[in-house]
Parts: sequence; C-alpha cells; structure tokens
Amino acid sequence: MIEVTLLGTGCPLPDPRRAGPATLVRAGGRAFLFDAGRGVLMRLAAAGIPTPAFVERVFLTHLHSDHVTDFNDLVTTRWTMSLAANPLPVTGPPGTHAFAQRTIGMLRDDIDWRIEHHDDLQWGPEVVVTEIEDGVALDDGGVRVLAAPTEHKPVHPTVGYRIEHGDSSVAIAGDTVPCAGLEALCEGADVYVQTVIRPDLVRSIPSVRLQDILEYHSSCEDAGRTAAKAGVGTLVLTHPVPPPAPGAEAEWIEQAAAHFSGEIVFANDLTVVNA
Repeated sequence: MIEVTLLGTGCPLPDPRRAGPATLVRAGGRAFLFDAGRGVLMRLAAAGIPTPAFVERVFLTHLHSDHVTDFNDLVTTRWTMSLAANPLPVTGPPGTHAFAQRTIGMLRDDIDWRIEHHDDLQWGPEVVVTEIEDGVALDDGGVRVLAAPTEHKPVHPTVGYRIEHGDSSVAIAGDTVPCAGLEALCEGADVYVQTVIRPDLVRSIPSVRLQDILEYHSSCEDAGRTAAKAGVGTLVLTHPVPPPAPGAEAEWIEQAAAHFSGEIVFANDLTVVNA
C-alpha cells in the first residue's frame, strides 16, 4: 500500500485553511516529500513526521515560489535537529542544484551563527541534488519513482512523478496542463493528484495577472479528462485556484465528474488517500 497525505493544498493566494503545496508519500516504511510550500514543517508534524530528518528524499516538481517557499526551513531544521551530518537528498528538474546552492547561500549568516554558538555542531547543512527530466528517479527497496516532463511554460523544465510500490501506483502531477508526459505518469495509476483551477471563477475576477494563470494550469475538467483517458482509480484535486469558499467543494468535483466516473477527492490539508 502507498499512503498519500496532502500536507498543503493551497496556492500562492494566502488561505488560513490551506498551507502551500506539499505532499507526503509513505511507501515500504519510508517517507518521501513532494514539494515544500509554505507551512510544510507544521503539516509534516501534524502528519506524524516530527522533523525532516525522517524524510528520506524531497522531490520537487518545479521551482515556482509557492512550491518551494519553505525549502529553506527543511534544510535548516534537518541540519539543526540531526545528531550527525545528515545531507538532504533532493530530486528535481534541471536548475534544482543551483536553487539549492542559492538557498544555502541565503542561510549563510544563520549557519555561521549556529556553528559558532553550538560546540557540538561541527558541520554545515548539505543538500545532495539529483536533477532529472525523464526516467527513473529512484529504484531501491521495493519503491520505484519515475519522472516525466510536464507542461507549465514559461516555467521550464517541470516534472511530475509516479511512485510504484508492490501493485500500487500514485501519480503526482504538480502544475501542468494535459500533455504526453502527464498521461504516461497517470497510465493505470491507482491515485492521480492534480493541481487545478476554476476558469469560470478566474475569468470573473478583474485582474489581468490572474487571467494569465489560465494558460498553464489544468482545470477540473482537464483533470477529469486526463484521469479518464489514463484509467486511474482515484482523482485527487488539490491546489485550487481561487481558494474555494467553505461548502463549495462539490462544485469542483462536479466539473471533474463530467468527464471521469471514478472516485474524486477534493483535498483539504492532511487529507489521506491510500493506493
């Protein structure tokens, strides 16, 4: 079984009920984190992961700010709460290594102060990055993670992931419109997690900048069509834009259900779905 916990289901627009995009996947007794939006450590703690030292690897779908806002918190807290050097393994699209190094640079003053103050802290934080666009991102201990390119231009490159363990599979799309890479990841998956927008609501908001997001996000209907074409078991809608009013969840599900007859889950923070 693969357990998927939607840690943060929000978007760039602040929402008191939704942390930033982040998904915890537990498989084979191991914990993997996908993206690191605002509040990720708080939501990890709520999901039973008290420190990022217990996260085996972080997978980033892309480097848009809302998906990596609290990456620096992961780096710092893993470092300061480990009893020995404990590098943070990170997998992401090309550009992730430079991003990680800039994060370390941003933290430089804090790193120096902590090393100076704590005699037992004789090492600095380390991030070990593997960059990937397409192919096998991880294959050991019975857990396999595949990556494929997605479409979120002008943000490029972006990737989605497919996690396989035993007979179970989960696709985590990130921000993307329907594309060949997304379809490959979703093919026959038990669970498909997709960030979604409501074009009908976005168009009603008089903001040119907000209208721009229509070009590079999946709608609920897009997600439903992708799920149906790939033959997935459960479709999980997350990262809703604009943030939905309480009680409006059924409207989002209804739009996806027009194209997909399987189970549809509208995720809130800490929603758990099993594959």
